[in-house]
Amino acid sequence: MWMGEILWRGRFNLQQLQVGMMGVLLLLLLGAGAVSPAKIHGNPANELVELVNANRTASKLPRLRTSAGLGCMALQYISECIGIDACGGNGTVACQPPEEHMTEVYAANCGVELPTVDVITGRLVGCHRQRYDAEAALEAVLSQAGAGAVIRGKAHTQVGAGFDRAHRRGPFFWCLLFTSGSANSTFLLEAAGKGIHQTHGCFSAPPDTTLTLSCSAAAALPSSFLLLIPLLFLLAVAT
Repeated sequence: MWMGEILWRGRFNLQQLQVGMMGVLLLLLLGAGAVSPAKIHGNPANELVELVNANRTASKLPRLRTSAGLGCMALQYISECIGIDACGGNGTVACQPPEEHMTEVYAANCGVELPTVDVITGRLVGCHRQRYDAEAALEAVLSQAGAGAVIRGKAHTQVGAGFDRAHRRGPFFWCLLFTSGSANSTFLLEAAGKGIHQTHGCFSAPPDTTLTLSCSAAAALPSSFLLLIPLLFLLAVAT
């Protein structure tokens, strides 16, 4: 009887452990998928915009507004550069897409209302093979000749940033697009400001955006998915 009771309690505790681990797993999955653009934790694109504005205010220049439409187009710009493996050893990106791609490809893929696409007054692209933090991004884009002058351009009124990675072990890419257009009438997204959902990478978006997601879960929350590996292993052992 004692042996039967021990086995019964052991089975009950094992079931409790399985339920507990499944609960943690569910919370991690839900947390990874419910990233709010107003409170994105670890969105390198938003963090890069903050560093750009800090650089400008240090030079007594006004901060730039963040445009989700422009940020999404910066992400699309990166996508084209990733496809040709354009990351150089010094952080520069050997990629110059045709000018018409801004409207015909990037704006269209983001759901930017084409009549609202305005002049691009500056662009910077950089890459890093190991780091993905915003400081590395700024270092990468500043490696280009004249990059500081572009960031501190007096004609700019808005900025959009994009961040993505080619593959699991590939380099990290960033893009900054600047414009002199009005924030209220340029680079506006279709579908009541939602645009077209992006399935990879991150792009900058203002806190009051109506977008449901401006940074994919895989890019924004890598640590959560790393935790899934031991949990899945424990679940497999427990069963």
